[in-house]
Amino acid sequence: MNVSRRHLLQSSAGAALLGAASLSGVAQAKETDAKPADNGPAVKQGRINQSIVQWCFADYWDVPQQIKVAKQLGCKSIELLDAKYFPLLKKAGLECAIATVDMSPDPPFLRGLNNPKYKDRVFKATKDAIDACQAHGFKRAICFTGMAEDVSAEEGADNCVKHLKELMPYAEKAKVTLCLEMLNTREDTHPMKGHPGYQGNHTDYCIDILKRVGSPYAKLLFDIYHVQIMDGDVIRRIHQHKDYIGHVHTAGNPGRGELDNKQEINYPPIMQALLDVGYDGFVGQEFIPTRDPLVGLREAVSLCDV
Repeated sequence: MNVSRRHLLQSSAGAALLGAASLSGVAQAKETDAKPADNGPAVKQGRINQSIVQWCFADYWDVPQQIKVAKQLGCKSIELLDAKYFPLLKKAGLECAIATVDMSPDPPFLRGLNNPKYKDRVFKATKDAIDACQAHGFKRAICFTGMAEDVSAEEGADNCVKHLKELMPYAEKAKVTLCLEMLNTREDTHPMKGHPGYQGNHTDYCIDILKRVGSPYAKLLFDIYHVQIMDGDVIRRIHQHKDYIGHVHTAGNPGRGELDNKQEINYPPIMQALLDVGYDGFVGQEFIPTRDPLVGLREAVSLCDV
């Protein structure tokens, strides 16, 4: 999700939560430059294609610096960034593993496919993302159910199916896969750690939508952090839904921080499960740094390099 702190502060809910949820270590991390590390790339095996999620590190590095970091660590992609940077990625030999949709000034997950009153805006943003991907040879764009508001779960699912089916010819022609993200609604202390009110808050709910759409260009964004919070049973779900997983995100739980020993998710066997089911897409590192971002990112990339 391409959401800067500035964007969040433009919404009253985001401002209230963000002001109350300042993260420890930010001042120190902000001073961290993207300098080459002495111990070389973090990627040694290379069986997992790894990506940096741009919004998580936007407070520390601009896009050219993130490109430098990605290349030094051995990551192949920077994702969920403004399409204006796509030529810069191509020039650097990197991909955008998954493109964002521009619903600014609000975060893109607030208004989605579940609500007909947002259809025109959502369709335009989605088609713009598809066009940008097609023009640069990138393969995936994100999509969301949106907040439930006054839409029932059943009606929301029906609307998502209807709207995705309408978008599929456009996506299929461009050979761009739309990945529907499931988000958690339990965490309510920070606007980017949880999303109370989001309709697609369970894996099975989103999978049912995708099954009904019935296109190989409609997949699930399997965010391990969100799945762990709402549903758990992560490895079994990877095997169960392997045919529908189009993209993967990481973060530590609780807290959406680094993938370290202060959180509960055991990432190496989860990465191995992805390999076991034949997943050959990307894994995006989408944690919110609480300390030196380069150190935390190096640790996460190394941990997922099974």
